[in-house]
Amino acid sequence: MIESAIRLAISSVAQFGVDPGRLARSIGGIPAYVRDLVHYAAMASKTPEAVPIGALYPIMNERSTQAGTASGHYFHQDLWAARKIFKANPRRHVDIGSSVAGFVAHLLVFRAVELVDIRALESEVSGLTFVRSDATNLKEFADNSLESISTLHAGEHFGLGRYGDPVDPVAHHRFMRSLARVLRKDGRLYFSVPCGREKLYFNAHRVLSPDTVLRAFSDLKLVSFSCVKDDERLREDCAPQEVANETYGCGLFEFTKADSA
Repeated sequence: MIESAIRLAISSVAQFGVDPGRLARSIGGIPAYVRDLVHYAAMASKTPEAVPIGALYPIMNERSTQAGTASGHYFHQDLWAARKIFKANPRRHVDIGSSVAGFVAHLLVFRAVELVDIRALESEVSGLTFVRSDATNLKEFADNSLESISTLHAGEHFGLGRYGDPVDPVAHHRFMRSLARVLRKDGRLYFSVPCGREKLYFNAHRVLSPDTVLRAFSDLKLVSFSCVKDDERLREDCAPQEVANETYGCGLFEFTKADSA
């Protein structure tokens, strides 16, 4: 109980731009920073090729960090979907609400992407077409019109007002119905959301049970399922129930629309 309260307090403070862990590491890094600064200045004064110190820009919390992060929801889901789309090589691909700097950038390496988001996007990038729209209805797209759709870690936010969208407790269901409507016969939908014991963390996101997702897409056929569990490791080609009891897992659903749908 105490540990949960501490984690909640740290998470709450972080929402206001304060990271207690990073702050502690930065304070602890002051002695090493000062030592290195003095040492560098002494060495540079005797080395003509050295770039002179023009300003101080203290970075004191990275001395003990790892080289990078190759785990977690975004790392695994982005590779999972990008590899599938690369292999399928659709004529047209539409993404809805996924990370532009992460997943969409992966796709732009090898194909054009149409991106839909309720927020503005001012950047101009070769191969990227942007449509600003409310994706709960996908009114820009006709029934059975899209052969390839991705939406990664987006649907859990719909209707919570976090991104300036209207508050709507069932917006995520309307979004999933719209995705099923616009998916073409024999098309592919790559869909990920936080999965586990169902819970709303207002106004950040929802965690949905895998059964909720499967029921919402009951008119579609599940082609494959993988997941990221609470340990942030990927389980490929497993059963949806593998993630049902997680606190904050990630379900990676690949759907298609059969001819009879």
